[in-house]
Amino acid sequence: MTYSEYNFDGLIGPTHNYAGLSFGNLASATNAGRASNPREAALQGLAKMREVMSLGLGQGFLPPQDRPHLKTLRALGFSGTDKQIIEKVANKEPQLLANCYAASPMWTANAGTVAPSPDTADGKVHFTAANLAANFHRSIEADTTARVLLHIFDDENFFVHHQPLPGAMHFGDEGAANHGRLCENHGDKAVHLFVYGEDGQKFPARQKLRASEAIARNHKLSDDQCVFVQQSATALDAGAFHNDVVGVANGRVLFLHEQSFADRDAAYAAIREKAPFVEIIEAQASTVSLEDCIKSYLFNSQLLTLPGGEMALLLPSESEENPRVKAFLDETLSKNNPINRVIFKNVRESMRNGGGPACLRLRVVLSEEEAAAVNPNFILDDAQITRLEEWVKAHYRDHVLPEDLRDPAFMEESFAAMEALTKILSMGSFYDFQR
Repeated sequence: MTYSEYNFDGLIGPTHNYAGLSFGNLASATNAGRASNPREAALQGLAKMREVMSLGLGQGFLPPQDRPHLKTLRALGFSGTDKQIIEKVANKEPQLLANCYAASPMWTANAGTVAPSPDTADGKVHFTAANLAANFHRSIEADTTARVLLHIFDDENFFVHHQPLPGAMHFGDEGAANHGRLCENHGDKAVHLFVYGEDGQKFPARQKLRASEAIARNHKLSDDQCVFVQQSATALDAGAFHNDVVGVANGRVLFLHEQSFADRDAAYAAIREKAPFVEIIEAQASTVSLEDCIKSYLFNSQLLTLPGGEMALLLPSESEENPRVKAFLDETLSKNNPINRVIFKNVRESMRNGGGPACLRLRVVLSEEEAAAVNPNFILDDAQITRLEEWVKAHYRDHVLPEDLRDPAFMEESFAAMEALTKILSMGSFYDFQR
């Protein structure tokens, strides 16, 4: 049976803005209060999806979520018409309003964790939507994310869906941003690398060990398939709020910074014991510093297995512009390893909020039969991408400041855009599906 990689990117929503809500995310904090360009952000994301499709890989997407999230505001006791609620919250709790406007579901690496069918005891693809308990603006995504995943992967003959983990921060789960899958071929039984954190001196850890262990149990993964590794506090305090800021795994390659893990040697030994085929490609701190990694998002790249078996790295333009990072990439390409191609894409609007190419995608490995069972409205071709680009150009602003969130007209524009999108996707009414 043939298995292929599909990347499901987050379609960036019309309320994309820079509110600086994510503690520990240096780019988010640095750009707080600046003007964003939602139209350009969404078009940049769609251009990246086109690039991946051009490489011969399957490309899907997850839609934006309804923002502002009035359901949350009503649950907190704000009443009246939609317009009245926006006006009340804007006057009394503007920071709460910013949280409910966040377009953060665009980063689908945090949508959930996926275990492909070759790995699971029941031979089905398992999904667990992330609870994202560490940040309020992200925690409100979880229920809708779970429903969207079920809507896209809705055939119970192939797919199993688990609800977000309970227990809030005791089981804080940030999804695939702290998870990787190692195997010689996509259809082989794989080793799953789960990276968890302990709080640093400056910033808290978001992924809890108990959350990763619970997901492994729910996904019916055996003990010999799982490696649990602690993230380095040094990397965390440098701004690597998710492990995918300092490392990425795909197939037989683990591509990472030498300061990724709390105990580098023990982590490598544990990984090699269960995945003896692994090829570790490491950037040393003397060559590329953690600061370089975090500013360039070198390791927040998409490590893609191409149809011919070789691998490509899809990186943000910032990686090409950093001379130390570019030199490391050139050196990597010159050596005998599976990575033989690098591609740079402009995703600056996402980068300014702390999300690179890997943040924008959820990797899902599917057999041909499983792929045929996926809702086709969420698998892209050139015609569908063109429709989405036209939708973006018709509904998105090209300039948004934090004070725009206070204007009920902005809310009405966002809801009108989402109503139009749900019709394109044959999801019925936006008001029925999401709200």
